Amino acid sequence: MVSSMKTTIEIPDELAAEAKALSRTQRTTLRELIVAGLRAELQRRSESGPRVDFVFPTVKGEGLLAGITPADAIARSYDLPA
Repeated sequence: MVSSMKTTIEIPDELAAEAKALSRTQRTTLRELIVAGLRAELQRRSESGPRVDFVFPTVKGEGLLAGITPADAIARSYDLPA
């Protein structure tokens, strides 16, 4: 038998309504949806490596120009002088 803990959390009304609607649509319980979401978020946050907020664009999938610095790439993306 798997043990579980009852707990009370507060979530925004709109989010709760969305979650209830999705659980009905997918014929699952709100509990199962919340457990799956929490597990996915725990997994995502425990993965190694820093969070990436910016992805450098590439040209035809061939990567960045040789020798370009991150500052140069940002400046070029905004057409600013490097």
